Amino acid sequence: MAEVKNSPPVRGGGWTRFTTARPRLTLLLALVITALAVLAGSGVADRMGSGGWEDPDAESTYATEVLEREFPASQSNLILLIDGGKAGVDAPAVAAEATRLAERLDAEPGVSGVGSYWGTKAPALRSADGRQGVVAARIEGDEKTAGETLERIAPEFRGTHGPVEVSVGGPVAVRHEMQTTIQEDLLRAELIALPVTLVLLVMVFGSAVAALLPLGIGIVAIIGTNAVLRGITEFTDVSVFAMNLTTALGLGLAIDYALFVVRRFREELAGGADTRTAVATTLRTAGRTVLFSALTVAVSLAAMMVFPQYFLRSFAYAGIAVVLLAAAAALILLPAALVLLGDRVNALDLRRLFRRRRGAGEADAGRESGAGWARAAALVMRRAPVFAVATVVGLVLLGLPFLNVSFGTADDRQLPTTSESRVVQDTLRDDFPGSPGGVLTVLAEGRATPAQYADYRTRIDALPGTVRVDGPVVQGQHAYFTVLPAGEGVGPRAQSLVGELRAEPAPFDTSVSGIGAVLTDSKHAIGERLPWALGIIAVVTLLLVFLLTGSVLIPLQAVLLNALSLTAMFGAMVWVFQEGHLSGLLGFTPTGDIETTLPVLMFCVAFGLSMDYGVFLLSRIKEEYDATGDHEHSVRFGLSRTGGLITAAAVILAVVMVAIGTSRVTNTKMLGLGVALAVLMDAMVVRSLLVPSVMKLTGRLTWWAPGPLRRFHDRFGISEGGEPISGAAEPERDREKEPVGS
Repeated sequence: MAEVKNSPPVRGGGWTRFTTARPRLTLLLALVITALAVLAGSGVADRMGSGGWEDPDAESTYATEVLEREFPASQSNLILLIDGGKAGVDAPAVAAEATRLAERLDAEPGVSGVGSYWGTKAPALRSADGRQGVVAARIEGDEKTAGETLERIAPEFRGTHGPVEVSVGGPVAVRHEMQTTIQEDLLRAELIALPVTLVLLVMVFGSAVAALLPLGIGIVAIIGTNAVLRGITEFTDVSVFAMNLTTALGLGLAIDYALFVVRRFREELAGGADTRTAVATTLRTAGRTVLFSALTVAVSLAAMMVFPQYFLRSFAYAGIAVVLLAAAAALILLPAALVLLGDRVNALDLRRLFRRRRGAGEADAGRESGAGWARAAALVMRRAPVFAVATVVGLVLLGLPFLNVSFGTADDRQLPTTSESRVVQDTLRDDFPGSPGGVLTVLAEGRATPAQYADYRTRIDALPGTVRVDGPVVQGQHAYFTVLPAGEGVGPRAQSLVGELRAEPAPFDTSVSGIGAVLTDSKHAIGERLPWALGIIAVVTLLLVFLLTGSVLIPLQAVLLNALSLTAMFGAMVWVFQEGHLSGLLGFTPTGDIETTLPVLMFCVAFGLSMDYGVFLLSRIKEEYDATGDHEHSVRFGLSRTGGLITAAAVILAVVMVAIGTSRVTNTKMLGLGVALAVLMDAMVVRSLLVPSVMKLTGRLTWWAPGPLRRFHDRFGISEGGEPISGAAEPERDREKEPVGS
């Protein structure tokens, strides 16, 4: 610690002095705040919901709310599947026990609208083989209240009761089991990702001390975000799925930022700077890049706030929080730690053993790595048209399956085939007549005569795609009809029928609900707001990249090339998860469609992460171009200095996302594996091949901007702007000082 006390005063701006003046106090305060965040964020998953795919302002949502209030029995969310075995559901002993269970359920607090096959003799509540029957009910309250009620009553009904075997299912059971499964899977993913990430960081840095720094920053970001989400749940609904993004981005981005900061710090130390000067230069250069990167990622995630579904908005809450916390930790805590560590950041270099075995000829693999990236960039730029065209064509071909995308809604098939609620729903789907989960309900409001109700029923019964119409069930000025559509409840015919029902004239006000209506309304809401989200991402990204580079062309290239890097992810989404290729290997049930909100979510996350890497590369190219004025050399230099870094960061983030992708819930699996693929394609194809080839083709025009914009950038723009490190104009010699994996 003597180095800290005797080192010269901090060189740099007020921010540098603020973050490094009292490093021990800074880290101590961070430790206290993190401990408080652990307490504040405890139990956050139990307060989260597992739905949120519907538009709260849609017609289907309004109809569902009215039906829940006026006709609780019409909106059952709890199913007791009663198996009478060989005796069958009509055997006296089976019927008596089933009736007793239904009466007992009806007496439970918070349960209403209990109905059963044994009370109604409705054919839809009896399996085709006569062995199973259904008791349906509604658990009242919001998701949290309903989940608590289910936890209380399910153990009392599940299992063997005399001559019958009872299984618990229904939407509330599906949601609860999905929430529990996600929590278990997230814990397993963290147990997988953390040790693997640590090993990879040691391989990248060599030093075990340096490797622990990014991991510590990531843990702080995750803990802090959980506390933030716990606070948000006091005011609005938050999806439990968002916790997966918290873990993935918390580790991924914190590691990205810490890699970039520590890499530059070690570079400055290798150039002869003392500890505090190295920290000051690092914050003035890499620190600004981290800040810009965090802003671009936050903007991409914030765009999901324009959508009404709380599933998407939850990812915006979690994403913005974790990005800002990761950046703050990298720019406040990490510099304080580096001031205290100094040269000891390189301690415990575990790769020395391997260097000794391989001999002195490979003592400096960092030089080999940097030179290798420089040679690769030179090769790509020599054949720029070939690499540019081949890469673009390849990425477009990988994305072609997305042209056949079919949108659906999440259901019980997200869960493993062995989960109880999934088994119940599969049984209802396969063994019971009709499509119990896919019926549409038409709510009628206003006074009407029996003749008017009968006439309306006749007309909707004649609509194409209608299999059967039941009702009306009338209560005062409210009534409802149930309509069984042909085919799947979320299929094209059912969605077409929703539009026809809404267009059918009636002497009263009508509203349509059901999963087909929810899907139709969700697609409409996303389609209506998607241009706004894309516009926000594009405009703000263009502005931020312009402020960083001062170029008009580079921001356009960044947006277009980043979007192009996502084609493989979207193509794989359809080819694997919609069409079912590799479903056996990956362990999920293909449903023939993609949940409507997933492409939006995955685009925002993957685009933000791609911009993260893009900013790292462009900032280093711009810094070198400002120092030398040599365009091609700057591209080679930038890639040589960041190519290994970006690749290492992408591999580590991909490991985290793949760990998330081991989830037993299909949507989480798709999110994890899809984003991992996008990140790897961006780092290994777009940044390595497409960016240098396109920048070669555009030449010095790359840096052009009209006079007014140039003056605007001169006044307001921000770049790394640090003094060139020693020998910047001689990249080959300077690369000899770079650490392994840089």
